[in-house]
Amino acid sequence: MFENTKQVIQRIGETDQLYLENNTAALALERADLRLQLVIFSNLRQEQIHFLQEAVVLLEQARIEHEEMPMSLYLNLSLHLAKAYMLYFEITKEQRFALITQQILKPLSQHEHSDVYFFLAYASISKNETALTRHWLSKYRKTDDFDLALLQQHPSFKAIREELWFMKLTQSKLH
Repeated sequence: MFENTKQVIQRIGETDQLYLENNTAALALERADLRLQLVIFSNLRQEQIHFLQEAVVLLEQARIEHEEMPMSLYLNLSLHLAKAYMLYFEITKEQRFALITQQILKPLSQHEHSDVYFFLAYASISKNETALTRHWLSKYRKTDDFDLALLQQHPSFKAIREELWFMKLTQSKLH
């Protein structure tokens, strides 16, 4: 077992103990993030799905149970939830997980957060919705946190990299 994996598992035990003492939305976010890290470390599909299920439950509960929280924390919970569902998509190739991601994040697009736009574009391209992908990537490009390297390297956008609109979108950010 990798040293990182051992550290993550140890921290899961610690945070699960903290949960018994005082559950907070921030603690739920950390607990879910640790499980998402295990999804990345694992090579076993059943293990990955198990950790994803745990992460989704933690994130969904935190978004509902803790009514009063800073918007930044709610955004982080929602983005981690979107990440979990897109990991589900990557493992299963079931488009419903991309749809769930869109349903979670679309109401949050009014906050003009770069990661919200990126994940909406990622979910849209995963569902072969080119027009929506273009829309969300155009919004993403206008943010201060636009990451050209991420966009050019992310495997989901490979199919549209040769599209004229995509090349213009990425070139205009270079200048």
